[in-house]
Amino acid sequence: MLGAFLPMLDFFIVNVALPTIDHDLAAGPAVLELVAAGYGIAFAVLLVLGGRLGDGLGRRRLFVAGAALFAVTSLACGLAPTAWTLVGARVAQGASAALLIPQVLATITAATHGAQRARALSIYGAAGGISVVIGQVLGGMLVQANLFGSGWRVVFLLNVPFALVAALLALRFVPETRSDSPSRVDLPGTVLLSAALLSLFVPLMEGRAVGWPVWTWVSLALFPFIAWAFVAVERRTEAAGGAPLVPLSLLRIPEMRRGLGIALPYFSNFGAFMFIIAIALQQGLHLSPVDSGWALVPLAVGYFSSSLAGPRLIGRFGSRVITAGSLIQPIGMAVLIITVLTDFNGLGILSLLPAMVLIGAGNGLVGTPLFRVVLASVPLERAGTGSGVLATTQQSSLALGVAVWGTLFLALLPTLGMAHALALVLTLGLAGSTAITYLSARLPRSIG
Repeated sequence: MLGAFLPMLDFFIVNVALPTIDHDLAAGPAVLELVAAGYGIAFAVLLVLGGRLGDGLGRRRLFVAGAALFAVTSLACGLAPTAWTLVGARVAQGASAALLIPQVLATITAATHGAQRARALSIYGAAGGISVVIGQVLGGMLVQANLFGSGWRVVFLLNVPFALVAALLALRFVPETRSDSPSRVDLPGTVLLSAALLSLFVPLMEGRAVGWPVWTWVSLALFPFIAWAFVAVERRTEAAGGAPLVPLSLLRIPEMRRGLGIALPYFSNFGAFMFIIAIALQQGLHLSPVDSGWALVPLAVGYFSSSLAGPRLIGRFGSRVITAGSLIQPIGMAVLIITVLTDFNGLGILSLLPAMVLIGAGNGLVGTPLFRVVLASVPLERAGTGSGVLATTQQSSLALGVAVWGTLFLALLPTLGMAHALALVLTLGLAGSTAITYLSARLPRSIG
């Protein structure tokens, strides 16, 4: 869980530090988006490959290697002298996280059974969501504390000792597991998946800042063709008895198919919200990093509370818990929108409290059982691949949320102003909750 917590924490802990990074390194909006989402893109591109390597080489071995590399790349981020050096280090950090995360899910699936596995997957889902919120809160405190004059760098340097501890503890306590029939690396599938994600994310994040030159439109136009080629290659490889990077037969499992359908809007909205709210609080309201972090504490409390209750509620109500969360979260979002439009300049911890608690509680009821729903039905021999597919969807969606909604928010700021741009983007994001409600209602009530 420590190995899972750190990479997920790092996706979001940087959000609160972005204004300080911009000030210290003269990064600019486009580079800041790459600092935030470049990590997620590399993470998403290599996740399935990381799961496949763990199946063949040993999941504990890859976990230890990933944790060690995560420590090294976190150190590189913390010592980065320029904005573009930081972007490169963040990409490398995301690649190391891609070796680490799939081994956690695959080890849980391979080394536990029945109620023990269900509990472990629930804890994993809770740890993921809580790490997101703690990242924002802790990040603000660390930046403001300016330990040893390190400023924003401490949010990365903090990873180093904990990642090394995770590696050492894994050698002592984590069992070594691997697939009985490991598959060869699907190089064509890996290249095509990487090309598809890059052709979508890079122009979405950079297009607005560079004035949407021809290459951005060409890249976006190529995305559906590259995605189609990836699907065709994967289908042909599986039909020939090979081992595709993403076995499309996994999508024949109803829980996997619908769970991934829930994951896309859920993580997209969550990633975008945490990115946008950090900018609104610090650049719009000029709150300090600490005050910005404290404003999100009620969200953390709501998420943590619903996550603690999640396993017991799931045992009693099954997938209805996800449906309930998908209804509570937009209520909180509507309260936030009304609060923003009523008195944006007067926003503070108390005025944000009701909305944040509801948003956190709703997200906790969706995010906590999601991994359990999807992975409980995956065959043991495909644990690594299934974990990689789910984690890729998670990280791709987080990056997509920042790329799409974050870019739209920044584009609307000059004409609408902070309050109305924030309210409009949050309103558009409510459509995702409708999709989650619909898909969760079609899941089996009982979750294994």
